[in-house]
Amino acid sequence: MPDGDAHPATQRVLEAAARKGVTLDIRVFPETTHTAADAAAAVGAELGQIVKSLVFVAPDGDGLEPILCLVSGTNRVDLARLAAVTGERDIRRATAREANELTGFVIGGIPPIGHPRRIRSFMDPDLGRFPVVWAAAGTDNAVFPVPPATLRTLADATVAPIAEMPPPAADPVPDAGAARGV
Repeated sequence: MPDGDAHPATQRVLEAAARKGVTLDIRVFPETTHTAADAAAAVGAELGQIVKSLVFVAPDGDGLEPILCLVSGTNRVDLARLAAVTGERDIRRATAREANELTGFVIGGIPPIGHPRRIRSFMDPDLGRFPVVWAAAGTDNAVFPVPPATLRTLADATVAPIAEMPPPAADPVPDAGAARGV
């Protein structure tokens, strides 16, 4: 996408990447990439390759501090783990309005960069399983491919275990006959 043709929100993403010496290849689709499943279908990627940019908030002296979580499309943020990693006991998911006011972007298009203020960011280590992941580019129908290490650098993110742990495997039910020695 030529820079001059970009939506203003997407232009902010391009400019933020350029300030860090990175050129992004933003892809704009006629259909929405609002959800991780929508984005995966649009780009032909695995769901785990989609970066969900989720905004959380913690109280600070003069309002709310935004905290951005970059999470693999197959994972969910574990609030207790996020609280431990951030040191913020009263952290919670931002409302759609708070996310928009704090990042300058609407949910479904929140990118990892290009925000009006510095935002503490944390990155799910599962994203590192892939050579390329796909992140939102400022609107609900624009995304860009990026190697996870470059994503971490662009977002100045701390890689930390913020996702829910998978449930433990169920113990197999013992064979009733085996238990009786049959």
